[in-house]
Amino acid sequence: MTGIQIVVLAIVQGLTEFLPISSSGHLVLVPAAFGWTDQGLAFDVAVHFGSLAAVLLFFRKDLAALLRGGVQVLGGSIETIESRLALGIALGTIPAAVAGLLLAGWIETNLRSPNFIVFTLSGYAVLMILADRYGRRSREISGVRIKDAFIIGCAQALALIPGTSRSGVTITAAMALGFERQDAARFSFLLAVPVILLATAYQLFKLISTDAQVAWAQLGIAAMVAGAVAYASIEFFMRFVSRIGLLPFAIYRLVLAALILYVVY
Repeated sequence: MTGIQIVVLAIVQGLTEFLPISSSGHLVLVPAAFGWTDQGLAFDVAVHFGSLAAVLLFFRKDLAALLRGGVQVLGGSIETIESRLALGIALGTIPAAVAGLLLAGWIETNLRSPNFIVFTLSGYAVLMILADRYGRRSREISGVRIKDAFIIGCAQALALIPGTSRSGVTITAAMALGFERQDAARFSFLLAVPVILLATAYQLFKLISTDAQVAWAQLGIAAMVAGAVAYASIEFFMRFVSRIGLLPFAIYRLVLAALILYVVY
């Protein structure tokens, strides 16, 4: 990979990882538009590490509260908001973890075609519009129940399918359950932490299990660029989601689907 390719793809990954516009859709469009080859496993590890660092830094206070809540859960108490939220995050992670173990390989082999990504980009755009338009927006993150967490976690498992967008599908599910836009986004990003951590650890294990040569300096640049851009995209989204809602992102997804059809075909 050239330096320009690394920086461009790292920016694309960092920008789209947490916005509800599908990172996989962009990583199909951009290389196809420039005639680039697949970026490879090592690059995926680097940019996911950068994205993980960004979300850990941005939500450090929330995550510290979740750790305290986790300790309370281990001690047998689920009476506080922190403990209930920690339990919800833990249970909400299970569907994606199980689906990833059982289906990730099959999905990677069978569902990465541009046709399928166009379908998921546009289909979930419609669901985002409906959730944003008809969601009650009357609930806060402090009121997350175990049932809510499990439903949103099942939605997160769907994000294994390219073109879905992990943040898009979980925010949509949370808003369909009646949560405020910003609270839906906050729960979505907190729920992302264990999934990104598991995915990064798995990809790193696969990387070190191979004999491939790794350009660590290039990967370091990719991680830093992706992390900085991911942090900025989280800050932007959390600041403005209550005002702008999901409609602009849904429209963007529809435009992106049309662009993929145009570029690829």
